[in-house]
Amino acid sequence: MIQDFADWLVYGLFGLGADTSLGVAVNFFFYDTIKILILLFVISVVMGIINAYFPIERLRQYLVTHKMYGLQYLLASVFGAITPFCSCSSIPLFIGFVKGGIPLGVTFAFLITSPLVNEVAVAMFLGSFGWKVTLIYVVSGILLGVIGGFVLGRMNLSPYLSDWVKQIQASSSAQAGEWEKEHTPFIQRLPAIVRYAWGIVSGVLVYILVGIGIGAFMHGFVPEGFFEQYMSKDNWYAVPLSVVLAVPMYANAAGIVPVIEVFVAKGVPMGTAIAFMMAVVGLSLPEATLLKKVMTWKLIGIFFGTVAFFIILSGYLFNYLL
Repeated sequence: MIQDFADWLVYGLFGLGADTSLGVAVNFFFYDTIKILILLFVISVVMGIINAYFPIERLRQYLVTHKMYGLQYLLASVFGAITPFCSCSSIPLFIGFVKGGIPLGVTFAFLITSPLVNEVAVAMFLGSFGWKVTLIYVVSGILLGVIGGFVLGRMNLSPYLSDWVKQIQASSSAQAGEWEKEHTPFIQRLPAIVRYAWGIVSGVLVYILVGIGIGAFMHGFVPEGFFEQYMSKDNWYAVPLSVVLAVPMYANAAGIVPVIEVFVAKGVPMGTAIAFMMAVVGLSLPEATLLKKVMTWKLIGIFFGTVAFFIILSGYLFNYLL
């Protein structure tokens, strides 16, 4: 139905030719925009329900006061997946985790997964690539956070935190407490959850439109074979090259997924395209600048290098599986 509407709007009402680059690009723009916004709103409502009954502060307190025997990495990674944050907006919560005394490896597990997997990425992946690729992407993103957080946690990196964080940790301790059970009926919470979902959609709307606009331009005007030449499966260096080139860039999932969709349509292997996306949303210069508040440059370099290494491995694995 969405495709039929886009065809009627672009080729019928607007009168653009279906065999022209402009017509193809505009059709792609309207189809993807409508599809992604609908999926994003529905999934945001679901995530809003989860967040309403699983507050952030409760997770922080639980991690501080309970022994998890390694499961804390998985819990932090899953929590990162269900929070709608990009890499830069994840950092204030990351700082709160560090200040609250949560182990550094656990905070890294959250920081790695949070920008990679969220309702925006899931909605857009479902609409663009289907449930199989989406499931592989979500599971791999969570595992990337778990493994990356575990590895970084074993490196004894606390001495490389900034002096600002060390001073705060020395003067404060996490306080355990009892949490009141909330008895607000679901029907009374629903309006707030819907507003939350709309806030997510409206907050990323500009990024979605820009990302889809770039994707539409590439879809309609970039010649066939352009991306295959540099990012093809035959080039063994395509995955690491994609990751290295992505680091100076910055976008959230809303802005980059439409571009990835076009990459794949142009013949770029799925694993290479996903590795590029993960590096764009999970590793960026703005993120490094914000992290400087809580880390030394050496720790930032170790963090970026470790995550980049696992993203590259994931890219090769995706290319093999998909």
